[in-house]
Amino acid sequence: TICFANLIFTLKMNRLLQTIALSLFCFIAAELTVQASPKSVKTEVQRLSCIDTIVNSAIAQQTIPGAVVAVVRGDKTVYIKAFGNKQIYPDTVLMTIDAVFDLASVSKAVATTTCAMLLIEKGLIRLEDRVDKFLPNFRNYTDANETQPIRVVDLLTHTSGLPSYVGIATLRNTYGTANRETLTNHINTCKRQFPPRTKFLYSCLNFITLQFIIEKVSEESLQTFAQKNLFLPLGMAHTDYCPKGKLKSACVPTERQPDGTVLKGIVHDPLAQIANNGISGNAGLFSTAGDLTIFSAMLLGDGAYHGKRILKPSTVQQLYTEKLLGRALGWDISSAYASAKGDFGNRTIVHTGYTGTSIMIDFDSKTAIIILTNRVHPDDKGSVVPLRKAVANCVYRVVK
Repeated sequence: TICFANLIFTLKMNRLLQTIALSLFCFIAAELTVQASPKSVKTEVQRLSCIDTIVNSAIAQQTIPGAVVAVVRGDKTVYIKAFGNKQIYPDTVLMTIDAVFDLASVSKAVATTTCAMLLIEKGLIRLEDRVDKFLPNFRNYTDANETQPIRVVDLLTHTSGLPSYVGIATLRNTYGTANRETLTNHINTCKRQFPPRTKFLYSCLNFITLQFIIEKVSEESLQTFAQKNLFLPLGMAHTDYCPKGKLKSACVPTERQPDGTVLKGIVHDPLAQIANNGISGNAGLFSTAGDLTIFSAMLLGDGAYHGKRILKPSTVQQLYTEKLLGRALGWDISSAYASAKGDFGNRTIVHTGYTGTSIMIDFDSKTAIIILTNRVHPDDKGSVVPLRKAVANCVYRVVK
């Protein structure tokens, strides 16, 4: 009886072990399938080696000191590589993958647009809301015949008629100083260039106005609202305005100043830096390629990343649906500024930054390209327009 019981026990244990082994094999196989589908990462990296040639050529031609480039497929980073140097003046320092870049106008798409859409989802802002609903001193378009209201959607699509920029010298000459108060007054009262929605004029003032609306509605600074509702939930630990401590130390420098120093961890854009204290709707965000792959994967995941939902799928769809004159909400689709998307199609959004940064997201192939350079270092002479287009088409040939 004891021997028979032992035999039964042994058979049961063997079956249990076989079941466990089979389950473990299936689990491992499933995990490998997830990692390798649709192509192995190794294969994609080999096929994307054309990026290396393009970027190294730009460095050799001294159009940029260095770069970090990343490619995302779905929710996975299939390519990320550092090239060249972080800086070449006053010393030479090698580029690293975790380098922190001044995103310049890429801030408009990543931070300001996303924050605005979050408040639109909550019903606190509507696209058709008049700007003067939130900012009572904001003037609408007026001519001899009529007054036309400027709305939130006009700011997001750069069709408001606001001028493209205002120089610090203009603020100082007009008001005696350049600060947030005088910047606000200028935006509220400056001449509108055309009736809203009749033309496209890319404007930093549009997105500073959006910042003011976001801050008025949320009762928080753009920095605080973005951190609480976007960067921290996604784990984007190396993304912020006005970087400090280790984050600032990891920043790549931008332009050489008249006193011989270089800007490092201080936003390059004068309006953002001087008039808006480093936290601005048009510029001021600092980030890494790694953090931007997370942001891109969130959008490619219809607003969710690793179980954390940031935006609704319907909101993400609005970001790649053309609204007017080649622009979507906060992003470019087919305007004259969209060359960085290369041959990718109409469900592709892109945004570039003056310092040499760009982010492109294609919703058909579930692909994103992040290119981070500090082309303004040290003397604001480099150009990355050909580089962006060449890298996009290199990736396009691989994924299509």
